[in-house]
Amino acid sequence: MSIEVYRDAWGVPHLRAADPEELAFAQGRVTARDRAWQLEVERHRAQGTTAAFLGAAELGWDAFARRSRLADTARRCFDRLAETDATTASWVRAYVDGVNDGLSEGAGRAPEFASTGLAPGRWEPWTPLAVWLSTHILFAGFPTKLWRDEVARRLGEEWTELFATDGPGTAGSNGWVVAGGRTASGAALVAGDPHRFIEAPGVYQQIRLACPAYDVVGLAVPGVPGLAHFGHTGPVAWAITNAMADYQDLYRERLRRRPDGTVEALGPDGWAPAAAHRETVEVAGGEPVVTEVIETARGPVIIGGPPGDGSAEWEGIALRYPPRVTGELGFGALPALLRARTVADVDAALDDWVEPVNVVQAADTRGGLLHRVAGHVPVRHRANSLRVVPAWDPAHSWADAPAPLPRAEVHGHAVMANARGLAAPLGVEFAPPHRAARIDELLAASTTWTPETTATIHRDTANPSATALLTAVRRVGGYLEAGEGAPAATEAAVDGAAGSAEAVRATGTGATGTPAMTGGAGAIGVTGATGRVGGVPSPGSRSGADGGGPAVPLSPAGSAVRARLLDWDRRMDAESVGAGLYAAVRGAVVRRLARHEAFAALREPAPHPALFQPWLALGPRVAFALETLLVAGPVPAGDVDRIVREALDEVGAGEPPAAWGATHRLAPWQALPDPDDGQWPGLGGDHDCVLSTSSVPGWTDRSARASAARYVWDLGDRERSRWIVPFGASGVPGDPHHRDQLPLWLRGELAPVTTDWQKLEKEQGMTVPVHVQTVEGFGTVTVRPVDPDADAHLLHRWVNEERARFWGMVGTTVEQVREIYAHLDSLTTHHGYLVSRDGEPVALFQTYDPAADRVSECYEALPGDIGVHLFVAPGLAPEPGFTGRLLTALVDFSLTDHTRIVIEPDAANEKALARMTRAGFELGPEVVLPEVDLPEVFIPEKRARLAFLSR
Repeated sequence: MSIEVYRDAWGVPHLRAADPEELAFAQGRVTARDRAWQLEVERHRAQGTTAAFLGAAELGWDAFARRSRLADTARRCFDRLAETDATTASWVRAYVDGVNDGLSEGAGRAPEFASTGLAPGRWEPWTPLAVWLSTHILFAGFPTKLWRDEVARRLGEEWTELFATDGPGTAGSNGWVVAGGRTASGAALVAGDPHRFIEAPGVYQQIRLACPAYDVVGLAVPGVPGLAHFGHTGPVAWAITNAMADYQDLYRERLRRRPDGTVEALGPDGWAPAAAHRETVEVAGGEPVVTEVIETARGPVIIGGPPGDGSAEWEGIALRYPPRVTGELGFGALPALLRARTVADVDAALDDWVEPVNVVQAADTRGGLLHRVAGHVPVRHRANSLRVVPAWDPAHSWADAPAPLPRAEVHGHAVMANARGLAAPLGVEFAPPHRAARIDELLAASTTWTPETTATIHRDTANPSATALLTAVRRVGGYLEAGEGAPAATEAAVDGAAGSAEAVRATGTGATGTPAMTGGAGAIGVTGATGRVGGVPSPGSRSGADGGGPAVPLSPAGSAVRARLLDWDRRMDAESVGAGLYAAVRGAVVRRLARHEAFAALREPAPHPALFQPWLALGPRVAFALETLLVAGPVPAGDVDRIVREALDEVGAGEPPAAWGATHRLAPWQALPDPDDGQWPGLGGDHDCVLSTSSVPGWTDRSARASAARYVWDLGDRERSRWIVPFGASGVPGDPHHRDQLPLWLRGELAPVTTDWQKLEKEQGMTVPVHVQTVEGFGTVTVRPVDPDADAHLLHRWVNEERARFWGMVGTTVEQVREIYAHLDSLTTHHGYLVSRDGEPVALFQTYDPAADRVSECYEALPGDIGVHLFVAPGLAPEPGFTGRLLTALVDFSLTDHTRIVIEPDAANEKALARMTRAGFELGPEVVLPEVDLPEVFIPEKRARLAFLSR
């Protein structure tokens, strides 16, 4: 059957096909049509070739992608998949075929290709795995180990964990499952929102995938088949958050170059050969850069190269990560998730998942609930999780088997928000408890949850992490008396949140942790009374000021700021002037703390590539560790009070801060930044709010991280489910669905999930390739049936060229071309095919049963004969041997189900006859083909030379 494409009111594609492979092809093709630019950017990122069209700014990433062997690892993983799970490998290939089939059309709709001069390229079967790897390679936050090394070296070993909090490269996620006993319908709800760097187009694609085997709605990662993270099959739904596990290691390597140019590395057994080669990174507008790629027995060397002084020995840092070691990514889980009908099916599908390591929640219509960790975490020395470790020490080797994965029972509800809890044995640093505790508190308040009321949790802007700074603000104004400043209800809410955190711990859902979806670092719980950091006594911990004593003097303006802050409701609403005031004071405190002499040794940039500097910069580290630094660390308590007092005075002396949303504006990442930066709206929320919209306090209020999607899966009625993404279903500027969801996303509202086919609008059909063949030295040739609706404009342009007069359609309109090929499509004896090379249409190929054609009047047609006509597209750049190599694939296709090909080129066309002879055709007699005179087509009488090619 032809694939059917439907769209809902938001332009979300709903795809229907005959089987899973057709459906995978359709998913790839519709993604290429809707998001060609995004797909090609991701492919180039995975291959380390973005600088070739985006310029020198991308050199850092490209060098890392090359040195970490992302593309090579993807190839290795796909080869392993093909060996162990041929069905899944074929399914991935079908997706790639769809991408290649749709890229040319999609690129024609996307203006970014023209503005950069980029031509759509070719996807390989391993490309989706490479996209997955490049998207998640920084998830486990290995650069944080570099930071700890710098702190230990510059500040002292005792301060290594002082900044243990989620760093500037991280993002977190919320997720929760509510059992049927606590919902209005009696059926479970699965809900949440992944927090990631916001990209335009968005990192999640709403889509529906339906075939006789399954019918699933969910959020796909563009460039990857299936629905890895969030999906609803009808009987079961699932969702994930980052587990914050530590599963990547950094090794300090000692390297040397031999006289013959080869490289060796010092390992546990002495010096051993290391693989080494050079790669050239092309740079738009600049000179190419040569990068040496070195890999030791531990892994690829990502930091450090031979010194410029010609020394034969040097040090580097190698990255060891599970897919590079095992050749596994866990892609077998993707089709298995689509087929899932129960939580047991989801559970089994994820048993072989590898990377990233996630916390998974699921619920089904039978009442089943699931809360577990999925992924591959190596077993090794504890030091591996904390710092860069010596490659030559055998104590830091990985065990053969990975760590066991925790799971927990769900009683009423469960929360996953990157906090310490279920995944605690697998990680080092996690998110603060604030989001997990707040969600737990809100869920406990009702037993009649619905999809509509669940959305109120997504919008919650309470900011419990403000407590530490507000305590310091109270203190610097005078005596620290119980209840001063904040309303009683707010104080109770803070105490309640702490109590809820204990409840969350009891159910295994977390208490302290860190968000990270594109990087990592970790977070801590802070208790000022004990001065404990991440559960470990912190050196030099302090309890702050005494409970009594003279009031600390503030300027009148500073005192006014203090009073307003202590009356603030602690909600980070976009329109809140109080939230804007809090952010201004917080920023001033952070800047002053970062300038304190105690941290002077950390101000110099770390000697590592610029790509890792977001994890290594002092300012953001201070910003995200503020709760800790206000109560513990090397800055004396008296200096902290002085800093807070000066910050209050600074804000009081300046212009009154505006409402929070005036400065806390969205700042999405775009491969080609939009010059109109003023278009991006203001946001509510903050880093530790449930409505998590992260900035870098003290440096910018702009938010680059927020909810990349929000969803509520209803197990009672899938039609009542809800979802939203920041922008829209289309990645094409100017498309009606490019940013039509942004207003709802800003208001915290959700769009309906429409699953009734009768309520959807049918788009053009989508035809499936009937033949795909790679011709060496030429490319991949794809043959698919002509789609009269989709292809009419293209074919009209071709057949109206003067050189196409022999085709008999010069002068036809687009509608006439559509009608001709619609009629041809209805016949069983004649067929039209569009032929593409590497995704670009290059020819029109028609086949016919000679017994039902005018040629039968000129020779005796035999059973198994097939007649063919080939029309090569006009306007192609001259290429020697093009037609001959194209014919290689078309001949193979034609003889798949037939025994002899019949052609009838013009008898006077000596060039064509010679080409056919070279291709193996045997020339037959000259004949006269009678004219064809139809309303839309006139084909004159023709003197032809028959030729035959037998199988």
